[in-house]
Amino acid sequence: MTTDSLPLIWFKSTYSGNGGSCIEVAANVAASRGVVPVRDSKNLNGPILDIPAEAFSSFVTGVKAGDLGAI
Repeated sequence: MTTDSLPLIWFKSTYSGNGGSCIEVAANVAASRGVVPVRDSKNLNGPILDIPAEAFSSFVTGVKAGDLGAI
């Protein structure tokens, strides 16, 4: 969980659908903590990865631009 007073507010993209291979992010703490917490939407009590906010922003920009290629 977060070490500051802000609770983590989890968000799953509306593009995720019901396929089960989704992640959730808690972008509400990016400004105060400098990270974007990420977790597996199927395992809410599992590990949380803290991705540096700048790296997460670059990742999202790359996805939107189609720069990451097909998986």
